[in-house]
Amino acid sequence: MITSPQPLVDEPRHPIAVVVERTGLSPDLIRAWERRYGAVMPVRGSGGHRLYTSGEIERLRLLRAAVQGGRTIGHVATASTDELRALIDEDSLARELLVPTPATRAIDRQAMDAAMAAARAYDMAVLEDTMQRSLALHGAVDFLELVAVPLLRLAGDEWHAGRMSPAEEHLLSSVVHDVVVGAMRGFRRRDGSPGILVTTPVGSRHVIGAALIGAAVALEGWNVIYLGADLPAECIVDAVDVSGVEVVALSIVYSPANADLPGELQALRAQLPSETMLVVGGAATTALQAQLRALGIRVESDIPGLIGLLRRKRAGDSTC
Repeated sequence: MITSPQPLVDEPRHPIAVVVERTGLSPDLIRAWERRYGAVMPVRGSGGHRLYTSGEIERLRLLRAAVQGGRTIGHVATASTDELRALIDEDSLARELLVPTPATRAIDRQAMDAAMAAARAYDMAVLEDTMQRSLALHGAVDFLELVAVPLLRLAGDEWHAGRMSPAEEHLLSSVVHDVVVGAMRGFRRRDGSPGILVTTPVGSRHVIGAALIGAAVALEGWNVIYLGADLPAECIVDAVDVSGVEVVALSIVYSPANADLPGELQALRAQLPSETMLVVGGAATTALQAQLRALGIRVESDIPGLIGLLRRKRAGDSTC
């Protein structure tokens, strides 16, 4: 049962626009939390508009902080305001203990230099050993952020500048891909967690972006079905029909050979269940953003943007 502060006599009440401004929550999400979970209980003004007390606004701020800390709204909606503060303090302390300080989160240049040297020498054994050691040293989260992503970006830059051969770049990407996929598959399926299907559309054969997405969302607690590269729309739809995933995420790192990519994605959106979210990301989506959004397809250019979207979806944001 909710034990939020009781309003005082003649306590000021605030319209939902003020609540949105002070909490950072969307109007739809505030209403969803009221309707589904009874998170707050505003009164109606003379014009029928919802009015909130300052205490209710504070409660919504605390609920938002708890959800951002990894808790589900269903688990915290009935907690008292004091209980919410205690949970948030506990989560904050846990993050301080687990997350290294900024000084220790610098890109691992030593691992990157060793990997680049091994790739240029075509020494696959040393390259694999370097990546596996780096994964063990940093853990999956920091390995993605401090080694895998900057290493792949560096290799791409070197290749474009003519300082790295296509074969060397392919070797490095292949090994990083296998290590990232191995890390992703190390997360066991979680009963009750949402599912996401990760792949690339037909004609797009650069799979490393999809692998990075799969590993990142697995770390967020999603059950990942990773299907590799170059899948036509009908195959993706079949997989969704059988698995029942909530989200399909496609990566397009470079412009694919398929010249009718927008048409392929339009067909995929039309064939997927309306409640299944379709998200497309990667460097090659920049020129297609307006076209894809007009088709009802979400576009997130990077992994942090995708993670933010998925967190809002799990929190029950109906605008996602």
